[in-house]
Amino acid sequence: MSTVRDRPGWISFREKLRGSAKVVLGTWVKIPALETVEMLAEAGFDFVILDGEHSPMTLESMYRATALSQALGMHVFVRTPDRSGNYIQRLLDSGVDGILVPQVSSVAEAQRVVSDMTFAPEGRRGLGSTSRAGSWGTLPSTEYVRRGSEDIVRGIQLEDAGVLDQLDEIMEIDGLDAVFLGTGDLGLSTGLAAASPEFQAYIDRFLAAAKEHNLPCGTAVGSGTAARDAAERGFTFVMVSNDAKMFADGAKAALAGAVDTS
Repeated sequence: MSTVRDRPGWISFREKLRGSAKVVLGTWVKIPALETVEMLAEAGFDFVILDGEHSPMTLESMYRATALSQALGMHVFVRTPDRSGNYIQRLLDSGVDGILVPQVSSVAEAQRVVSDMTFAPEGRRGLGSTSRAGSWGTLPSTEYVRRGSEDIVRGIQLEDAGVLDQLDEIMEIDGLDAVFLGTGDLGLSTGLAAASPEFQAYIDRFLAAAKEHNLPCGTAVGSGTAARDAAERGFTFVMVSNDAKMFADGAKAALAGAVDTS
């Protein structure tokens, strides 16, 4: 069966995050529609994160968006609905390129979710080679396991002050491939303004630890200008806005000047 992996120059998302000489750009997908996914691919995004935490996307809609995104040349990360691990097995077997688990709050929790994304005996992921990730059983089980072991990005989202005191221990976890700083919830947990020196110091600590442990590190911003600033600061992958916000802004811009607001 011919797949996107057979295209000349294809590299895994894991390789892309680790080997790209420039920042890797993505956006959040919150609208469960294939048309918007197609538009994001045409816009030129490197990857998308299907947002299972803060959107109405279901397992089925994420599955379909994964297939289309990859067919159009984008890698697919999925943010799970929570940190329970309930969706991890099924999402990985849907053929996604990586998983991002939100609200990881301790070393033990980070170890558990990484284990959920890792095949036994090192982890708890089970064999599902008759799934889409195994080309519906046409891929040899050994290759299915290799891809699931070597190509998948196992990511966690860190977003409270307490967990940032455990950065070194967390980033040393075997099998962890990427870390993401959730600045929105970090602001809530610390009570600090984003522009404050104290808040910026948290970001600096995160970036320094990621660099020391040679881990791709990401964050989310609202604009292309902010993405460039984040890249210059040291983030290796950056989420720029989201599909719903882009549509909302575009709708407002389309009506600008046409409606009498007096």
